[in-house]
Amino acid sequence: MRRTARLLTGTALAVATAGVLAAPACAGEAVAPAGRSHAGSLEVYPYSAEPGAHVTVNTGACGADDTAAGDATAVGAGRFTLAPSTREQDVIGQFRVPPGAQPGTYEIVATCAESGRRVTGDLVVTLMSHSPQVYPRGSVKTGVGGALGTDPVRTAAGVAALAVAAAGGTWLLHRRARGDGI
Repeated sequence: MRRTARLLTGTALAVATAGVLAAPACAGEAVAPAGRSHAGSLEVYPYSAEPGAHVTVNTGACGADDTAAGDATAVGAGRFTLAPSTREQDVIGQFRVPPGAQPGTYEIVATCAESGRRVTGDLVVTLMSHSPQVYPRGSVKTGVGGALGTDPVRTAAGVAALAVAAAGGTWLLHRRARGDGI
C-alpha cells in the first residue's frame, strides 16, 4: 500500500512539474489557450487527412476585419479564401484534399490582404485508414480433406457409423462396470 502511495505521489509531482516547466512551442511566442489559434500561425484541422477530405484552416494573424488568400497548391488543392469568422479575431477558410494526393506533409500558406503578413501550417496526408473488412473465403489446403464431403449419402453413413461405435462402446463399458464380462 505504501509503495502504491509513493508511486501515485511521484507521478502527480512529475505531472505538476512538467506543467510548470514546459517551454512555449516556439521561441518568443506564448502558448495559446485551448480552442484559440496562435496569432502568428495557421491552424489546420484536421492536422492529418485522407485524400478527398475537407480541411479547415484559420488564423488570428490577420485581424477580425481582414481577409486572407490561402494557398494549398503544395498538396494540389489550389488557392482558397479565408474570411472573417464568428471566432473573435480569426479568419477561416476551407479546401478539399484532392483524391489523388500522395501521402506526406504539405505546407499550407495564408497571406493577409491588408498587412501582407504570411502564416503557415502543416497538413499531413495519410492513406485510407478505414478500409472495408475483408473476410476469408474458400477452403484451406491441408491434405486432410473436408469434414463434410460433397456426397450427402456418404456423410450420413459416416455419422451413422460413428453413432453405432459410440453406442457399442458405451454398452461394453456398462457391462464391464456391472461385472458381466465381455
